[in-house]
Amino acid sequence: MHAISPSGPGVRSKGLVLTGMIFAVAMIFIDQTIVSIAARVIQQNLSLSASGMQWAINAYLLTLAALFAFGGRLADIAGHRRRVVLGVIIFAGASALCGATPAGAGAEAWLVAFRAVQGAGGAIMFPAAIAIVVVTFDLRSRGRALALFFGIAGALTAIGPIAGGFLIEWTWRAIFWINIPVALIALALIAISKPPNEARPAPMDYRGLALIIGGVGLSVFGFQQSVQWGLGNPAIWASIAVGVVLLVVFFAVERRTASPLINVRIFENRTFLAENIILGVAMMAFIPVFFFAAIYGQIALAEKATTASLLILYFFLGFVVCAQIGGRMLDRIGAKRPVVLGCILAAVGFGLWASRVTDLHVSAQVAWIVMAGAGMGLMLGQANTDAINRASRYSYGEATGITQTVRNYGASLGFAILGTLLITRFRSAVTSSLTAKGLPGPAAGSAAAKIAQLQGGNGNIATIPQFIRADFAGATRDVLYGMAIIMAVAALVALRGLSRGVQQETDQSGAEADTGSPGEDPDVDLYGTRR
Repeated sequence: MHAISPSGPGVRSKGLVLTGMIFAVAMIFIDQTIVSIAARVIQQNLSLSASGMQWAINAYLLTLAALFAFGGRLADIAGHRRRVVLGVIIFAGASALCGATPAGAGAEAWLVAFRAVQGAGGAIMFPAAIAIVVVTFDLRSRGRALALFFGIAGALTAIGPIAGGFLIEWTWRAIFWINIPVALIALALIAISKPPNEARPAPMDYRGLALIIGGVGLSVFGFQQSVQWGLGNPAIWASIAVGVVLLVVFFAVERRTASPLINVRIFENRTFLAENIILGVAMMAFIPVFFFAAIYGQIALAEKATTASLLILYFFLGFVVCAQIGGRMLDRIGAKRPVVLGCILAAVGFGLWASRVTDLHVSAQVAWIVMAGAGMGLMLGQANTDAINRASRYSYGEATGITQTVRNYGASLGFAILGTLLITRFRSAVTSSLTAKGLPGPAAGSAAAKIAQLQGGNGNIATIPQFIRADFAGATRDVLYGMAIIMAVAALVALRGLSRGVQQETDQSGAEADTGSPGEDPDVDLYGTRR
């Protein structure tokens, strides 16, 4: 491991810095799975509809997507360590309030609102935490450090299904309260290790912030509401169209802004652009799979949350192991091979998993669940690390904000589209089943719509009729096939868009300075300004 610059933390403290950052972001990772495991129980206890529960999950993802660029820019402007501390405090406070959601008519609004605040805390915390890890380790050791970062954080994510399954036996509120001790550990480690607090004062681009919030929010809102309003409703397509237009305007405005929220010129770097497309596409499957697997286990397999959580654990078994293999491949031969192989492996895994979900036997699915997770572990951290490595040292927080904006926008969009697909196909299948049982068409359609919104009913899982279980499994199969297609698209982008070989240490050698790509000249920052 090469010595870091004197301005950074000492060699002895680097491990503590990395550990502190892992605990800080662990709350975000744990939250991605633990809420999915508890979703059905929360829905039942608070009398939420299926779409209401999906909003409680997607509000978090939407806020992350809309504010990550802001969080990354804020980290660079105001200092990385301070933003991590602030983000940890906001996230933990919002988690406590989510756990305090009152029962009754206002439950949905309360939960959705504070899930959004959680997302805001994560958006402030995560880019700054990644930036701290990046500036602590040099390029040659950074791949391994970030592989450890994502791998251990991924392993901590497994706490979600393990702890969530047991905590909801006590109370579902505890799944949010688990973040509080994690936050206290993170704050203690930060206080002890004193990670770097690099800052680069600059004005904040609030016009760009307003445009990206509107664009991300409206484009996802249209897909999310399509089940309730119907795809034929002009408001759905108007919302999606206005959102896309705002994102195009955002891109155009940022190119002309002296101190932009996102320096879009970095996308002139072909590899950075390709990596972000890959990340955005892959995340359409990666985050939603936790929710859909957990719900499938509880409805189609009629298992308790503790047993249904094993589906996610199998996924992470493959993910954590291959995340380490991918990190070593990145350091040795570059990003292209692990990213391409990972995308292909995930696509095949999701496809084979889909082919077995209607069997309603976990044992027939385990190998393919592990394969899908292994593919995601092999490619995800490596695509993210390689993209960040394209940025100037003095803009890592901003570059992380860009990649995480893309990642979370992809996750939110995927959740909205695949969630719509699940409810639509489930409702259609139940309508057909009820019609076959002799219920008249209109009555069957009305009953199916209610069942789809309750996702199989809100009583004891043991009482779920066999035909409901089978119909939900069929809808889940379509979702998993959709994920297989998504990962195949990511593989094609990686194959065509990435170059072979290891990226050089541009900070020291300037080997890539002759490309003229933003973020790759050691003497030029993301704005193209020579330092």
